[in-house]
Amino acid sequence: MKDRCIMPMVALRGMTILPHTTVHFDISRKESIEAVKMAMAANQNLFVITQLDKDNSQGIQLDSLQKVGCVVKVRQMIKIPKNVVRVLVEGEYRGELVRIDSNASYYEAELELWKDAELNKEQEEAYCSALLEAVRSCYDAGVKINPVVLRKLARIKQAGLLMDAIMEQLPFSYEKRQSVLNVEDIRERVTHVLELLQSEREIYQIRKELQEQTKEIVEKNQREYVLREQQKLIQEELGEKDTSDIEEYRKKLAEIHAPEEVEAKLAKEIRRLESIPVTSSESTVSRNYIETLLEYPWNQFTEDNCNLEEAEAVLNRDHYGLEKVKERVLDFLAVRNMVSEGNSPIICLVGPPGTGKTSIARSIATAVNKEYVRISLGGIRDEAEIRGHRKTYVGAMPGRIATAMMKAGVKNPLMLLDEVDKLSSDYKGDPSSALLEVLDSEQNCKFVDHFFEVPIDLSQVMFLATANDASQIPKPLLDRMEIIEVSSYTQNEKYHIAKEFLVEKQRKKHGLKARQFQLEDAVIDAIIEGYTREAGVRNLERQIATLCRKADRVIAGGQRKSLKITTKNLQEYLGIPKYQKEDWDLLPKVGIVTGLAWTSVGGDTLSIEVNIMPGTGKLELTGNLGDVMKESAQIALSCVRSMENRDILKKQDIHIHVPEGAVPKDGPSAGITMTTAIYSAVTNQKVRGDIAMTGEVTLRGRVLPIGGLKEKLLAAKNHGIKEVLIPVQNKKDISELSEEILGGMQITYVSDMQEVLERAIIQKGSSV
Repeated sequence: MKDRCIMPMVALRGMTILPHTTVHFDISRKESIEAVKMAMAANQNLFVITQLDKDNSQGIQLDSLQKVGCVVKVRQMIKIPKNVVRVLVEGEYRGELVRIDSNASYYEAELELWKDAELNKEQEEAYCSALLEAVRSCYDAGVKINPVVLRKLARIKQAGLLMDAIMEQLPFSYEKRQSVLNVEDIRERVTHVLELLQSEREIYQIRKELQEQTKEIVEKNQREYVLREQQKLIQEELGEKDTSDIEEYRKKLAEIHAPEEVEAKLAKEIRRLESIPVTSSESTVSRNYIETLLEYPWNQFTEDNCNLEEAEAVLNRDHYGLEKVKERVLDFLAVRNMVSEGNSPIICLVGPPGTGKTSIARSIATAVNKEYVRISLGGIRDEAEIRGHRKTYVGAMPGRIATAMMKAGVKNPLMLLDEVDKLSSDYKGDPSSALLEVLDSEQNCKFVDHFFEVPIDLSQVMFLATANDASQIPKPLLDRMEIIEVSSYTQNEKYHIAKEFLVEKQRKKHGLKARQFQLEDAVIDAIIEGYTREAGVRNLERQIATLCRKADRVIAGGQRKSLKITTKNLQEYLGIPKYQKEDWDLLPKVGIVTGLAWTSVGGDTLSIEVNIMPGTGKLELTGNLGDVMKESAQIALSCVRSMENRDILKKQDIHIHVPEGAVPKDGPSAGITMTTAIYSAVTNQKVRGDIAMTGEVTLRGRVLPIGGLKEKLLAAKNHGIKEVLIPVQNKKDISELSEEILGGMQITYVSDMQEVLERAIIQKGSSV
């Protein structure tokens, strides 16, 4: 049975101590210092063992240590700065850790002592001879071993002592030393050490071969560089040059027919490239610059389609409605027929999402026979995205405008600037300001990209921009564009768009033939009314796509050969309708008025409620209102005070609330609505529930005009409103609206608050 003993213990990080070796190490943990002191006070015996985790911050546990350590004699203990103690120890024999006891100040280890078996003379001599031969083999292979150490090892005649000395003197990692420490049987330990020595010799041989290969590669590259420079000098002496790339660049330069300024710049850069060494980083920059300029379409263009009837047919084929846009494109073509050259228009389509602003750009490009290229401006905040980077910067590239021109391959494409109202700016510059030069017909003939360093002619580009909200476009940028409103679609327009365009588009997209997928006309109306609430047709198209996927599934699964969607089976495929026709409460009420609002996704109704309570004349506003609506409330209150008894209002608090407080609301069109609601609450007179109104009010009660009239009237129609009050100055806008929007609804024009109140307030004894 092995001997057991208990002694102080120190756990080492990244270090393994072997028997028969003298080592010093530094300790700073209080437990370790106390353990060394206890060893010095007793018989100088100390048990040292290696931690499995170098950064063990959870304390020392049995499973966080190696299983085998070394019993050492503490020979010296010296204090050094920063509360560190340096300890000199001498290894004696191995020990297997059994248990750890944690005293108040240090750790004690219970361990089993390992003693090496005794070998006879022949075994000792054979093992020592094999070990020394392996060490000499490592030395010959290039392992860094001091000759003095080699002679010292040759004098050791005991195998166990020799193995420990070898592991200590040779550059082995502490993990490999620990693996030798873990072997109890001396014979197995000899085999393990011989394997480690052989592995070390092979590692050094592989490393040496890699170093030699690397050296050969470096010398070869250096030799090629020298030869290339010598060849260049010889060619210059003979008047000859390597013209492979240079001549190709010059040939392309002669073919592109660029402006004189560009050709001069390129010729200069090509001459400069000849004098730059090929291996220089500057050569790469110069080549990239030359190739980019040669790729740009300086003189390539397409012939515009000037056939007005053909262009009109293409536009009508691809889009339903959008008469203003189509008319403007045909006007452009008519001008081109009369004048061969002229500034191209800069049109900005403004309207809610899903109304076809982006898709119509491609149709216009087809109609006028122009190459189509799209630039998405949403979220761009770096001016270099528009103007490009200086070519000297690392990773420099042209701006998006120049890149789009190269992608189009012609100098007169149709360029779509999508989401121009989503531009932003930061410390890197203002991209909207950089766009001013692009969209100004007086300047864009000489647009300068920072990478190009030469003017680019953008005067023949047909620019088309899109935006959801014109108020978000910077004013200087807005001033350079022609705004065309793409308003919300009526239900009839949505029906025709779906029937004539969307169904066929999604049918082809999902690989369906006309006989495999059919929709009843009534189904389209049912989808519009029950599954979508939007200004455009994006969600409508999604619902049609869902039905196409259902058809693909039943046909691919072999359940049916075709699928016909009817109003009876619509819910089976789309689920329960998301929106139900509501029976709006149109009864007269005191202090509740229906207003109309415009949002970026279409029109909406706005219910404004007013309560009067005893108080001190304080005005309270709730409902997440913006600054403009707060000012409208103040103006409305002042307007009512001028009409009613001021003393009564001084003794009452007025609370104005707009429901749906989580939705931000703002805009200059709720003035007359608030004024009517306050007047109704103050006078305790009911307001008609079937009437809605929109317009801003002044302190004197004058009604001011508003925008977004079509969207607001559509919202009123969907709400079941019978009469709408609008400013008299918006009368001109009514002539542009279809009978579908106006039908069944009375439009009343008002110029001051007195007219509003006469129509909205139910007078006592009135039958309205």
